[in-house]
Amino acid sequence: MRILLAEDDKDLNKALTWQLTARGYNLDSCENGEDALYYGKQNIYDIILLDRMLPDREGTEVMTELRRLSVHTPIILITALGLLQDKITGLDLGADDYLVKPFEFEELLARIRCVTRRSSPVSAQSDSFSWHDISWSPREMCLTGPSGDCLLSRREADLLESFLHAPEQTIAREILLLKVWGPDSEVENGNLDNYIHFLRRRLKGIGSVLQIKTAWGVGYRLTAPLSSKEI
Repeated sequence: MRILLAEDDKDLNKALTWQLTARGYNLDSCENGEDALYYGKQNIYDIILLDRMLPDREGTEVMTELRRLSVHTPIILITALGLLQDKITGLDLGADDYLVKPFEFEELLARIRCVTRRSSPVSAQSDSFSWHDISWSPREMCLTGPSGDCLLSRREADLLESFLHAPEQTIAREILLLKVWGPDSEVENGNLDNYIHFLRRRLKGIGSVLQIKTAWGVGYRLTAPLSSKEI
């Protein structure tokens, strides 16, 4: 799962970055509203953790602009403004959840799971994803199928999760590169093809019937044989 964290409190930003990364999340962080808007517009994140009081541009302004641009990534507003009217305003402007500072890290994790579970077509229970004949555990980095399991690398895991959040949908190469390597990476296109090959071998090795189909000139999609159509 890829997370964008926009928080101008340097200590809190650093602490959350360390804690979320330690839990296996792929995280980009920034400390002002302009950067938050830039990263958010890439539309590559599974969830955005957005401080309401950011320099340059308020979090609510960032959120309003993202929604105007049809970026529907789930957003959790994180703020010290805890009055009922503050919460109502934040939710009405497009937030999916509202977390008041100070908060416990475990509560943030629970809210992340809840929001992404509501927004994803993949069933996510007990920190695991299941679709057709595979199960993916981000915490253990373990992929399980009919004939066994295997551990994935960080890149393989990010690629798999991109597909699991949009099964049966063709994902453009550019989006996959952004999701797996990030907006500031200078990775070559061939790296994506290599990791698609690795992931196909992983699926075959655990006995899964799922396939990663190539949409020539466009991208790739994860599909089950009965519903797949060759392009």
